[in-house]
Amino acid sequence: MSASLFATSDLHVSYAENRTVVDRLRPESDDDWLIVAGDVGDLFGDIERTLRLLRERFTTVIWAPGNHELWTHPSDPVTLRGEDRYRALVRMCRDNGVLTPEDDYPVWPGADGPVLVVPLFLLYDYSFRVPGVTSKEESLKLAYEAGVVCTDEMLLHPDPYPDRESWCWARLDETSSRLDATDPALRTVLVSHWPLVRQPTDVLWYPQFAQWCGTDRTADWHLRYRAAAAVYGHLHIPRTTHYDGVRFEEVSLGYPREWQRRSSDPAPMRRIMRSR
Repeated sequence: MSASLFATSDLHVSYAENRTVVDRLRPESDDDWLIVAGDVGDLFGDIERTLRLLRERFTTVIWAPGNHELWTHPSDPVTLRGEDRYRALVRMCRDNGVLTPEDDYPVWPGADGPVLVVPLFLLYDYSFRVPGVTSKEESLKLAYEAGVVCTDEMLLHPDPYPDRESWCWARLDETSSRLDATDPALRTVLVSHWPLVRQPTDVLWYPQFAQWCGTDRTADWHLRYRAAAAVYGHLHIPRTTHYDGVRFEEVSLGYPREWQRRSSDPAPMRRIMRSR
């Protein structure tokens, strides 16, 4: 039996219904890999327990952080903020054998040739603004007036950077330098919690929320970095789309009130590729 590269995201294990779903996640073969594209949970301990559980089941687990992992939640005994929290999450993953954006990118032996699996931590910079609006300030003002404000504004601290967009730009510079140095003969699976292109946000019920969903600076990364597939979450709208001939997979589970409208028995693990 061939092995599979699976992906999931937005498990949000603070909800009992979601923990039940996660408990059912199992590989189909002993050699299956699992991508976890962020938003495992809100609390450090919940994130660690879940990733450890998944690593016990899958031969390789690859994690990219979402915004919820980076929150400094008032009920979390781990009070680290910003970059310090991210680095602590990376150390925790390494202690549990989970790969992160700070590790060497693993090579998946795909049926159509090997691909580099690239977990990304990029954040967002408010450039997915409300249509027709040119400034971050005006775009945020419209979001607050509509009552559509991401909780990141209260809980995702950018320390030591002055703001989230500065942290985003630093991550973009660091990550693009690493990607520029990869083997140009290898195709990639790009894994980011936030979509690399803006188009997926066009279907949001509340377009004001798009400004917390990515950055225009990655609009060509799926082409520039030879993506065979791009995996993301965050939007809680699981689907497959194609942009410039590249397959984009939104692989989120989401909140119970969302997935229960779609299915009483969700299957949040999407097959991205098969091995030889």
